[in-house]
Amino acid sequence: MKLLSKICGVATMALSLLAGTAASAGTIEDIRARGVLRIPAILNETPYFTKDPRTGEWQGFVIDMANDVAKTLDVKLEVVESSWANAILDVQSGKVDMAFAVTATPVRAMSVSFSDPTYYNSFVLVSAKEELTGKTWSELNDPKFTFAVDLGSAQDLITQQYLPKANILRFKTRDEAIVAVTTGKADGLVNTMLNGLVIAKKAPTIGAVKVPTPILSTPSVIALNYGADETFKSFVSAWAEYNRRIGNNQTWILKSLETYGITLEDMPVGFGFGG
Repeated sequence: MKLLSKICGVATMALSLLAGTAASAGTIEDIRARGVLRIPAILNETPYFTKDPRTGEWQGFVIDMANDVAKTLDVKLEVVESSWANAILDVQSGKVDMAFAVTATPVRAMSVSFSDPTYYNSFVLVSAKEELTGKTWSELNDPKFTFAVDLGSAQDLITQQYLPKANILRFKTRDEAIVAVTTGKADGLVNTMLNGLVIAKKAPTIGAVKVPTPILSTPSVIALNYGADETFKSFVSAWAEYNRRIGNNQTWILKSLETYGITLEDMPVGFGFGG
């Protein structure tokens, strides 16, 4: 009986050691052992993501960024089709290793860890109404103005904080919000600089990008699982900081915008994605 207890004790200790080894395995080592870096991607979300229906190939500046991370780790990139709503859940569950183009908010910080910023995005208006040009957020915070926004987005949060007195129309999708402006139901669309530039090119009747003051910028970060080891988190932040500071991230963004004829000259004076 004593011998059996000793054997069980040794077995339990061995299993404990094996479990501890598995738990402490570095995320970088796990990714290299797997041979792929997994990220979520969203259909028809240009310039972030776009999928060629004929070849199944993914493109967009997020794909370029992720490919560079994968190259640095000496692995291939694996794209998992997802949605903006599910991307954070994909990171939490371990379905993917990281998610790009995430707006860092306090609520999301309770679910995932954030890297250093990959780029900065400013909140803007897209409107054909000249009376909205050169306005401050305080001046736009008036019941006489009606703005459209996609429900639950970062720009929706901005309207709640800075435009509580204005009339806000909230829609399930960005396309619905765009239609509200083009049909005259709303005076303008509240969105980010990156999306606003593309929207203004794709739907010229909606008007031009206008930047209310003070300029409100938000960092775009990479979301990581809280269980990821510190070496991996440090690596991802170092990658983000390095490529943002030397201009690689802005170059990838501008490359994806070229499809719409957008260049750095199309942006307001003094604006850049580097922060």
